Amino acid sequence: MLNATLSVFLLLLAALLAALALSWAPDRPVDTLMARWAAPPSYFVTLQGMQVHVRDEGPRDDPTPIVLIHGTSASLHTWDGWVAALSQHRRVVRMDLPGFGLTGPAPDGDYSMARYTGFMRDLLDLLKLDEVVMGGNSLGGGIAWQTALAHPTRVRQLILVDATGYPLQPQSMPIGFRLAQISWLAPITQKILPRSMIAASVRNVYGQPDKVSPALVDRYYELTLREGNRASLTQRFQYRSSDAALAGQISQLRLPTLILWGSEDRLIPPEHGQSFQRDIAGSQLQIFEGLGHVPHEEDPETTVQAVTRFLSLPP
Repeated sequence: MLNATLSVFLLLLAALLAALALSWAPDRPVDTLMARWAAPPSYFVTLQGMQVHVRDEGPRDDPTPIVLIHGTSASLHTWDGWVAALSQHRRVVRMDLPGFGLTGPAPDGDYSMARYTGFMRDLLDLLKLDEVVMGGNSLGGGIAWQTALAHPTRVRQLILVDATGYPLQPQSMPIGFRLAQISWLAPITQKILPRSMIAASVRNVYGQPDKVSPALVDRYYELTLREGNRASLTQRFQYRSSDAALAGQISQLRLPTLILWGSEDRLIPPEHGQSFQRDIAGSQLQIFEGLGHVPHEEDPETTVQAVTRFLSLPP
């Protein structure tokens, strides 16, 4: 009996060690990721003590460039589809935010909304962009409208895509986000990362999960492994409650605003889009049936058409 119990224990231990070995994923230095994820037209600028990953495409003489800001755990690549269409007519600038993508962690670990809006101001200054159209998804949308509010002469038009702004009560949250909020797990989650968990997290924010390709999972997985990004995500979630306190400021926005939302967004439900439309006078809301939290990535061809109409660009 003792031998049988010991055998079962050893088998379970071996299975656990095998699972840990398969999931073992320490941080990767940024220079090991650049060949794949920072090919031209990517470049890096020094800002606030970071090497910030930037792409700047389209006509250089555009007086009001479009600046696009990604969401939590995403990267500038999430806008690839939109940029392919918009850069034919307009200059389009995008970046990896502090804490994400190839830019990596902020030196002081500050991921407050005030710090992010200050980062955007400084980036506009560095790139000599006096006035822009600013768009953002999720966290990036929150940064966009906060920047427009803090620096009204710098933002002419606003595009909010499933943006943060109101107290968050998600119907469903990606498992990666849930784990990142458990601080005592950090020593484990910063060393172990099953690729299947990233795949499940990305599928969770898509309205049509079958659109999530292995190549897309590769991108999210590898950029999550960028040195310091997992620790930054845990730190970022510490600021969520203070972000929610900013909702009362939304009605102060006074600029043309396009609000886009996926009908199947379970992280920030479409009711939040309706709240933005209610609180921003004269704003336009379009809800895309069947799409999720990242409609610009899930179906760029359809969603960018709303942007081209809003900006009066050729179809």
